[in-house]
Amino acid sequence: MDERSKGQDEWVREDLVVVPMRAESAADAISQLGARLEAGGFVKPTWVQAALEREKVFATGLPTPEVGVAIPHADVEHVSRQAIAVGVLEEPVEFGEMGNPDGSVPVRIVCALAVAQSDLLVTLLQRLVEMFQTPGVLRRIAGARTPAEVVDIFRQHLRFEEAESQDAGNRS
Repeated sequence: MDERSKGQDEWVREDLVVVPMRAESAADAISQLGARLEAGGFVKPTWVQAALEREKVFATGLPTPEVGVAIPHADVEHVSRQAIAVGVLEEPVEFGEMGNPDGSVPVRIVCALAVAQSDLLVTLLQRLVEMFQTPGVLRRIAGARTPAEVVDIFRQHLRFEEAESQDAGNRS
């Protein structure tokens, strides 16, 4: 009955996409996207500070071959309902590299995650990484001119509702 049961329509919405986005730093990008999530009622006022603090300890920059991407997020207690805010930066900003405390990644795509359940966060991160590894996807997002284009790319490539139903086990 309700289209939201499909899952992916809830994750990325046009009002949560900033194209083009200007940011001075990773913290600025996180703050801008967090403000958009908060304005939409997806996160609590504590989300931005929690995401910034988490970023210092667990960097989220991914050194993907096509276009650098970061997936900042905060713990579930700072989230009201699920969403992904996406910023496509005109000029890259440096994010710390995930899993490499000494590395950094020039990032052009920032996906700020609002996830209200810990187990969903792990699944979503896996699905995003799979999506980002699909050849051409990050270049298409980086080249998008409108929020609708970005939403469309996520709808085509973020296979999330399948993951929930297959959670019992992948047989491939």
